[in-house]
Amino acid sequence: MNQTEANSKKLPSKEDRHKLFGSVKPGPRTKPMDKEKMVDLQNSKKDFLFNIDMVGISNVKHPISIPSQLTPQIQTTIGTFKFGSSIAQQSKGTNMSRFTEQLDKYHNQGFAIDIETLKTFTSELAGRLKEDNAEVEVSFPWFFERKGPYSDLAGMNHADATISVEYKEATGYDVTVSLTGTITTLCPCSKEISEYSAHNQRGNVTMTVNLTDDFDEQEVDWKAALLEAAESNASARIHPVLKRPDEKMVTEQAYENPRFVEDIVRLVAADLYEYDFVESFTVKCRNEESIHLHDAEASLSYDKTKEA
Repeated sequence: MNQTEANSKKLPSKEDRHKLFGSVKPGPRTKPMDKEKMVDLQNSKKDFLFNIDMVGISNVKHPISIPSQLTPQIQTTIGTFKFGSSIAQQSKGTNMSRFTEQLDKYHNQGFAIDIETLKTFTSELAGRLKEDNAEVEVSFPWFFERKGPYSDLAGMNHADATISVEYKEATGYDVTVSLTGTITTLCPCSKEISEYSAHNQRGNVTMTVNLTDDFDEQEVDWKAALLEAAESNASARIHPVLKRPDEKMVTEQAYENPRFVEDIVRLVAADLYEYDFVESFTVKCRNEESIHLHDAEASLSYDKTKEA
């Protein structure tokens, strides 16, 4: 059989093919298309047994811009959003479309992700939902320039950042920020027992911080501050570009500053404790062990408002 004969199959029409795979003609349309005439189940008012703590939508990806005190000072990235509010026992449900309507409104205005903008966004969202509370969470990769310690050759590193804003009409705003930075850690035990060398690994430090009510993002870039808390207490920093003199310096620095995961969380906690804009915090460190199949982990939480 030649190619022409192979391609000579007679197919039914596209309409008939659709019928073959289950498509049917539209049925009669009896329900209204006018929104005002449609049944609104979500706004039904009855006794629905329980209050709902939070209902909303998550995993909403959207382009955003990020201001930063580190280079690049303005960057475009993708934010992953989560929106929600509580629902009273007498309300059947929320209006899901209003979450994305609010997002689109801010996108058209140029959605720069800073804390003051997210505060306004959240309180306006509560009004749009006709609720006395709302919460917004956005996570995004934040990029920053990092230069080799000797060569000064630059490249881009990134950390994973999250901002959570909860608004309640009665009490105002509660703002939590989180950053996961990557560091180098060198094992103190390995250094101590070995004649030479010591094993090291990448560590992931996650800092979750409740900000004070008077926090001013114009004065402090919380992303840069949390990154510094993680990196300055590490055995060494992570670099995207390293020439041989850079590598020598980083390797020697790590050897001079051995750290267990326990050391990391305590040292980072000390820095966060000294930050005036931090009210409470949790620090977690997870080391991707280089001579084990398992990871090593440690965590520490502290609330400065509960001090005697």
